[in-house]
Amino acid sequence: MVLVRWQPFSDMESLRRQMDRMFDELGGVNSQATQTWTPAIELQDTNESLILRAEIPGIEGKDLDVHVTREAVSIAGETRLQRNTDERGYFRSEFRYGKFQRIIPLPVPIQNDRVQAEFKNGILTLTLPKVEEVKQKVVKINLAENKGAFAGSESRETVDVWS
Repeated sequence: MVLVRWQPFSDMESLRRQMDRMFDELGGVNSQATQTWTPAIELQDTNESLILRAEIPGIEGKDLDVHVTREAVSIAGETRLQRNTDERGYFRSEFRYGKFQRIIPLPVPIQNDRVQAEFKNGILTLTLPKVEEVKQKVVKINLAENKGAFAGSESRETVDVWS
């Protein structure tokens, strides 16, 4: 007999999906329309930089607010409903309108003062140059001479040989 671990949260998620489907069929509130929209991203790692692409359709570059720190990228903006006075209205709209913000933590520190940006066809591309990694100091330890001397110098400077 195989014991199966009960996972209550997966059961709750299944119940939520069933309830959402039921309300959608009854013409109730569409669960996707009530969720906050955030842009989909791709984060690519190269030798010299990270390349972040964000999919942001239906918005102009001037309406985006992008902030970059050494550890994260923040993308914010607002999609607005385009209203024409001669239109009668919509039968159905699955577009999402309103403010959005997405903060993307970066896996390595970057040089935020050297970021290059391009916004074309609804795709924001940021090239984020990596910080040059600190070179590890290698010290030769001579155990035969000066048994009481510290490694690396005569000035008794402590050197961490494990980092």
